[in-house]
Amino acid sequence: MSKQETPRPVRGTQDIFGADAEAFAFVVETFERVRKLYRFRRVEMPVFERTEVFARSLGETTDVVSKEMYSFDDRGGESLTLRPEFTAGIARAYLTEGWQQYAPLKVATHGPLFRYERPQKGRYRQFHQIDAEVIGAAEPQADVELLAMADQLLKELGVADGVTLTLNTLGDGMSREAWRAALIEHFAGVRGELSEDSQERLDKNPLRILDSKDPRDKAFVADAPMIDQFLSAQAQDFFGAVTSGLDAAGVAWTRNPALVRGLDYYRHTAFEFVTDRLGAQGTVLGGGRYDGLMESLGGAPTPAVGWAAGIERLAMLVGERGEAKLDVAVVPLGDAAAARGEGVLAELRRHGIVADMDYRGNMKKRMTRANNAGAAVAVILGEDELIKGVANLKDLVGGQQHEVPLGDLVDHAYGLLAKLGRR
Repeated sequence: MSKQETPRPVRGTQDIFGADAEAFAFVVETFERVRKLYRFRRVEMPVFERTEVFARSLGETTDVVSKEMYSFDDRGGESLTLRPEFTAGIARAYLTEGWQQYAPLKVATHGPLFRYERPQKGRYRQFHQIDAEVIGAAEPQADVELLAMADQLLKELGVADGVTLTLNTLGDGMSREAWRAALIEHFAGVRGELSEDSQERLDKNPLRILDSKDPRDKAFVADAPMIDQFLSAQAQDFFGAVTSGLDAAGVAWTRNPALVRGLDYYRHTAFEFVTDRLGAQGTVLGGGRYDGLMESLGGAPTPAVGWAAGIERLAMLVGERGEAKLDVAVVPLGDAAAARGEGVLAELRRHGIVADMDYRGNMKKRMTRANNAGAAVAVILGEDELIKGVANLKDLVGGQQHEVPLGDLVDHAYGLLAKLGRR
């Protein structure tokens, strides 16, 4: 019988291991710790939803819906889609699960998302995000709290250097419509000189022309009307409250009047934390206020604001992180000592000590592996020690070794670790 060929991994997926997996875990653990400081409730969302949840919330004309979604018919003939982002599913749950009773509701989640796009640095077809949302709060303080939370997260991850918060306002509904009309008038006069993508956007989503990276569009974008010319007094006051709140919270920001969101339900604040440390793909965290989203899903008008960040990109900024340092290596000599060593190992771990014992090998090999793993202390157990009810506790930094009663082993190990600066 011929040997079967091993299936290859699917393009755009990843198997995360070693230092990369530790950096990934560090991002998630830090996010979980910070979201608790801000009292954001954890939610777990379905990986797939009815396709209409995303088609209606993201808009049929967006690239995500028209080109990038993983959609399929289930066995009942219903069109389902693997989630390409979190917000639409959370909004759907807010409406269908009675979460309105908790408004203003602060929620956070993380997990895998799926988009069929060209894989690039830090972005995959199955990728992962952390996400935070405040639903049912029209006050600018909600925007400030989310931005302060994001800022603290980046600082606690140790990646804030070289990352800048860029901020813009899209105004309220009336401001945005007036701006949209002015942009259409501005770009319509030069339609033939715009890129093909921007000519299509002019009819469907003119704000997205401001996002264009095409050199043919840049000259016309530079002198396009800006939102400030069309802001109502209320929209100006809202943006002023957000920026003054950020100043009070000690969150540094810079204005980027070209920062836009193409979908009609976005209002007021739009923001991105950007860096030049990831090449062209410089956004590490982004979001904004989406006061019109609930209506697209059949709900009552509901103010909301949120952000998301790619875990892979944050992990790239974090850099390599090693495994947890090994505190104590248990080194048994013989089968009886190995059996007793299992009990010693369990006792050490129950007291919060990182301990390990190799599955096989003589004493020399076990001690070599303990040193290579960076162990600070070795617990050496042989037949003589078992008879006497003791263990040899060895300082692997200084080399000293002494016998201690097995009943007091944890206390002695703890004391030695403290002396070596590992506690």
